Amino acid sequence: MTDLQSIKTRFAIIGNYPVLNRALQKAIQVAPTDISVLVMGESGVGKEFIPKIIHSESRRKHQPYIVVNCGAIPEGTIDSELFGHEKGAFTGATSTRKGYFEVADGGTIFLDEVGELPLQTQVRLLRVLESGEFMKVGSSQIQKTNVRIVAATNVNMLNAINDGRFREDLYYRLNTVQIDMPPLRERKGDIHLLFRKFAIDFAEKYRMPELVLSDDAVHYLENYPFPGNVRQLRNLVEQMTVVEQERTVSGAKLAEYIPIQSQLPAVIAKGGISSNEFHSEREIMYKILFDMRNDLNDLKSLTSELIKNRGNSDLSHQEKNLINRVFTPETQVQNPNSLLYFEQQGNAPYHSKPMMPEHDEEYDDVEDIEVEETKAASLSLQNNERELIVKALEKHNGRRNKAADELGISQRTLYRKIKQYNLED
Repeated sequence: MTDLQSIKTRFAIIGNYPVLNRALQKAIQVAPTDISVLVMGESGVGKEFIPKIIHSESRRKHQPYIVVNCGAIPEGTIDSELFGHEKGAFTGATSTRKGYFEVADGGTIFLDEVGELPLQTQVRLLRVLESGEFMKVGSSQIQKTNVRIVAATNVNMLNAINDGRFREDLYYRLNTVQIDMPPLRERKGDIHLLFRKFAIDFAEKYRMPELVLSDDAVHYLENYPFPGNVRQLRNLVEQMTVVEQERTVSGAKLAEYIPIQSQLPAVIAKGGISSNEFHSEREIMYKILFDMRNDLNDLKSLTSELIKNRGNSDLSHQEKNLINRVFTPETQVQNPNSLLYFEQQGNAPYHSKPMMPEHDEEYDDVEDIEVEETKAASLSLQNNERELIVKALEKHNGRRNKAADELGISQRTLYRKIKQYNLED
């Protein structure tokens, strides 16, 4: 059996972290068998090395080795890509085509990002794993294939199974042996070695002097979380090799490229809905608008109280500051249709006056347009608000207290919104 150091040399793998060595050793041990392997790890940790090692150390090493990025193939064509299709099977199928499982017969297929496979394709893949049988799209003829499957994903598979996005039976068929690749932040002793390796490679590639780290720069890198893992470090070294004139890199210079304190605005995380949960920048913006609407509703209640009491209500200092922030002189000029404007004269209480512009036909036309635009924006916001509430309820299986916490609103407000949008069923 090939020893660990020779594998590292052949595939240019840098590092001596025990978990990394264990992952590589596992790959060497399972390579002579036909066991299915599932490689787990964050994006950028180097999961692609494991199937290469397994294939090169197996009896299939002289047969085809095919890499398939499951997340990069559109859902409508992935079955055709994997299993092939017959002529006329769908629009644009002008000839019979072989799929990867037919082409790779006798060899190895690496299914990268397997957690992104559509459910229909997962059923077909399960059949291949169990019996080695598949059918082309548009065909009723069963074909056989002898393929070793190695899969990889950065998705939490147990969560995906619980959410109904991945079949449990397929997960256990793929996960006969699981190999975990550690994130770079857990390999602190390897970070400087990797930096030196990349610095040498890029210095040779771009014909420039090699970058060297100062002691404080090494300390900075070892304490940086590296969300992009080895890929992020490699890109950092390449960028600095080309851009920086000074060849000795300090911790302060690294901080300009990868500041440790960099993070998403707090307003995104405050409400409890993250991009990992909703996977969409648009939905994050909906959440921000949702929070803004709640603030406006509070202001509306305060304004109503002022109207009822004709400006004689005793306001707290915080409430006065809120009014001043919203109803500034600039806002009054830009919004002449505001129902009220507020002014403070010395220590006198706040007074309210109706804004009554003189009648003008052109003004009426503009007013009508603004009213229609306001209605359209209001309807759009209501639809987005309803969508967020539905998703939160679905996520927590109808538990309203959990959904309210997720949305950052009170249970009373949530009950009112459920009734408002007819979501009681």
